[in-house]
Amino acid sequence: METFRYLPGVTTLALDSEACVGCGLCTTVCPQGVLELREGLAVLIDRDACMECGACALNCPSGALTVTPGVGCAAYIIQTWLKGRGVKTSGCC
Repeated sequence: METFRYLPGVTTLALDSEACVGCGLCTTVCPQGVLELREGLAVLIDRDACMECGACALNCPSGALTVTPGVGCAAYIIQTWLKGRGVKTSGCC
């Protein structure tokens, strides 16, 4: 999944560095390795790899991470990957 991409520059993932408490939960739950801890704070290292699953935001105790499913929505990406072609899903996209 390291090369999983949908559209570059469209993810809604946002990180408020000032709100980050450095707990590292986001790095633990992200299936794509989008974030890592540097100097005790979360840093976006591969924003375009975000598939907008929301795991990081749901697990962030300080609310430093936000994401709104849209064009990079995980359900769409996974279905496209599994079927090998673009598939319109109901639900998020």
